[in-house]
Amino acid sequence: MSYPDAFYLGDKGEISGALRTVDTAPELSIGGRTNVHYLATGASTGGHYGLYRWEMGTEPSGSGAHFHRTFSESFFVLSGTVSLYNGEDWRSGSPGDFLYVPPGGIHAFRNTDGPATMLVLFAPGAPREAYFEELAEIVESGRQLSEEEWADLYHRHDQYMV
Repeated sequence: MSYPDAFYLGDKGEISGALRTVDTAPELSIGGRTNVHYLATGASTGGHYGLYRWEMGTEPSGSGAHFHRTFSESFFVLSGTVSLYNGEDWRSGSPGDFLYVPPGGIHAFRNTDGPATMLVLFAPGAPREAYFEELAEIVESGRQLSEEEWADLYHRHDQYMV
């Protein structure tokens, strides 16, 4: 394996870092149970990756088993216990545990034992914010989607339920 082609071609470097402090409010709340901090979006990284801090509250929440065709997804547990599904079985993830899922890999996550926080990294940087914001709106409004509407939502956001 070798280094990729250069993205930056300047000679002296530039001042371009962006610090986000821990006290920055989350960009999204899903049903009052999950707070999502957009640490880096696909747009802010030029499509290289996206990174979220995913804070789950006391009520169980998470995703059903699914896969993506266009990006990998990784999960790093920061606090609490996160049940991680690797496509074969569920494992209890503790702080420091990590799950990498390549494109096409079946996965899911859930907090079943109270509050938990994890980092979610996806690469390349797909526009996942629109998917989660649409889910938050559905939860907030109480709107009930038909099977066709769910299928359309998932298809538009590279989410294939298993």
